[in-house]
Amino acid sequence: MNFKVYNTLTRKKEELIPVEEGKVGLYTCGPTVYNYAHIGNLRTYVFEDILKKSLNYLGYDVNHVMNITDVGHLQSDGDEGEDKMALGASREKKTVWEIAKFYEEAFLRDCEKLNIERPSIICRATEHIQDMIDFIKDLEEKGYTYIANGNVYFSIDKFEDYNKLAGLTLEELEAGSRIEVDPHKKNPLDFVLWFTNSKFTNQIMQWESPWGKGFPGWHIECSAMSVKYLGDRIDIHCGGVDHIPVHHTNEIAQSEASLGHKWVNYWMHGEFLVLNKGKMSKSSGDFLTLTRLVEEGFDPLDYRYFCLQSRYRKQLLFSFESLEEAQKALKKLKGKVSSIIKDESIEGEIRAEKVENYKEKFSTQIGDDLNLPNAFTVLEEVIKDGDLNGREKAYLIEDFDKVFSLDLMKEEVVESHIDNSWIKELIKDRNKARREKNWGRADEIRNALLQKGIELLDSKEGTTWKLK
Repeated sequence: MNFKVYNTLTRKKEELIPVEEGKVGLYTCGPTVYNYAHIGNLRTYVFEDILKKSLNYLGYDVNHVMNITDVGHLQSDGDEGEDKMALGASREKKTVWEIAKFYEEAFLRDCEKLNIERPSIICRATEHIQDMIDFIKDLEEKGYTYIANGNVYFSIDKFEDYNKLAGLTLEELEAGSRIEVDPHKKNPLDFVLWFTNSKFTNQIMQWESPWGKGFPGWHIECSAMSVKYLGDRIDIHCGGVDHIPVHHTNEIAQSEASLGHKWVNYWMHGEFLVLNKGKMSKSSGDFLTLTRLVEEGFDPLDYRYFCLQSRYRKQLLFSFESLEEAQKALKKLKGKVSSIIKDESIEGEIRAEKVENYKEKFSTQIGDDLNLPNAFTVLEEVIKDGDLNGREKAYLIEDFDKVFSLDLMKEEVVESHIDNSWIKELIKDRNKARREKNWGRADEIRNALLQKGIELLDSKEGTTWKLK
């Protein structure tokens, strides 16, 4: 089965031709673990999960590698701003190591709730410092670096076609990069490979290197770790569109300078989740977490379903109203599936020709650059098809759900008599009571819910609930 992807590098849809037949090496940029992932971040991970599962569905063996940035990463994609890990440590009065461990675990829990499958390999930056040092040494030996103010810089003037991924002129890249003037750079777009002299005094995360004690620049970790685990020719590299002009552009420059040939064949980027006032951002302090959605009465899979209703390359406008519509639609869909499972014809025979026809239709849609809206149309056709018996429908729904991962065949955990909005309001009242140290009122609300068979679960991420 053909699999077509939109390649950011060529700006067109192309048929996927893996380096090794039947196998796909996939690298995805992971989180910087200094705060909770917001739902905009999570949209990207849902897209990448769908990509991997679609490839698996079509018979490819996917080796998926994702990094965890647990070393100092500055707020801007350039070399400016505050150290994100240090910001988190200062905010919460913890060590940077404690911050990294806590938020990595929180991120992985969010992924699990969204039915996002774990990568084949999760590699932490702090565990691959020597790999980064070796990579920088190779670039140095090949003449792509220079040292200024104690720091090792990559010289973009030494690399041809630096701007090929973004498709912008160097002037446009510089104008849009938000990089402050660094008097030590020969070119404003040069970037740091290794810091030995940063603006941060008493930097906690530092390592010995040939250039002095310091820490790596952000971009080098992805190059070093992807090559280590996927080899020097990678099939697909993914991330958010915000990574295109700086992070991924710099990754290409340093990787291809070191390797001496094309590094990644297909670049795929997920678009922003946007609010009415613009894209969600941690730096502004205005962002929504998955836990917040749960506190508002939504199941994490409501959000997954919401994401799947749009193409990954289109911006997706978020509102609680639109999420509520997705929640209702998913509940309706699961109701239809439940009726099929209970139908007497569930004991019928599976006719290969019938199911293979629908599997081919489904494969065509997911193989067309992940056309999930059309894939759901195929699912609806299956549900409505009077020529299919219950067993055939159940087989196909379960088969398609290998990609959707919406637990379509599972019985609803929440009974119909449970009023989500009532629970949500009580949790809000209880949170308010706890902030005001009105412990009596907080206990009263907890006990009222317990009497209805609803147990509250308090954690550092917020309050959720489950049926006892």
